[in-house]
Amino acid sequence: MWIADNWNDYEVIDCSKGEKLERWGDYILVRPDPQVIWDTPKRNRNWKHMNGHYHRSKKGGGEWEFFDLPEQWQIHYKELTFNLKPFSFKHTGLFPEQAANWDWFSEKIRNAGRPIKVLNLFAYTGGATLAAAAAGASVTHVDASKGMVSWAKENAASSGLSDRPIRWLVDDCVKFVEREIRRGNHYDAIIMDPPSYGRGPKGEIWKIEDAIHPLIKLCTKILSEKPLFFLVNSYTTGLAPAVLTYMIGTELKHYNGHVESQEIGLPVTDSGLILPCGASGRWEADN
Repeated sequence: MWIADNWNDYEVIDCSKGEKLERWGDYILVRPDPQVIWDTPKRNRNWKHMNGHYHRSKKGGGEWEFFDLPEQWQIHYKELTFNLKPFSFKHTGLFPEQAANWDWFSEKIRNAGRPIKVLNLFAYTGGATLAAAAAGASVTHVDASKGMVSWAKENAASSGLSDRPIRWLVDDCVKFVEREIRRGNHYDAIIMDPPSYGRGPKGEIWKIEDAIHPLIKLCTKILSEKPLFFLVNSYTTGLAPAVLTYMIGTELKHYNGHVESQEIGLPVTDSGLILPCGASGRWEADN
């Protein structure tokens, strides 16, 4: 398992009975987590002294209950700054476990010894975009949500990265890649963090089990002659690491490199457990 254990401003304090107790900077949140099916005693005092609690509804969805939580606040990861705010369906605007991937590809970009063009698909609020840009890459950031792209731009400004070569695009990811193929554009690295289910800006339906392999195949047509890396994240429990390895390895077999896929996770302070947070497949060029 790849573990995001370099955080100072974030931690999973404890988890039990379908919920996780988290510290986001100075604030404590309790949020549901489908992986937490164990039932251990909730001894930490913060279970009763949280700033925000997302209550899941038995009918689906849920709602926030707040106790002295600002509308927006910031946390830091190394040189990056993220603006957080709780919004629909339990999210805060950041997936902290992805820091394990940020560290991995940032080192690759810094050590490449050449300019690196990165395409970040389903780019959300820009965690991977900012990490790649801070490492020296030029980045094309694509997300179907105008609000998320605006949020990502705010994070870039807060991180002092507004002057970096980042293209911000509100677009359907599949259609964008198809146009890039026609335009003859190429990238040295591709990152994709697709949702299990989603809609494009014009109502296009995305279902990961049906769409992920065709998209990986499509993306190989916009890779440069010497790609640096190809990263696919999955929060869908049905896509095991071995499935990611097979899909990526099959489509990138003509390139000189290798694939490794593992679960990614976050350390739990009180128990010493590692909380699983999905899986990532990483293709990287061989030296």
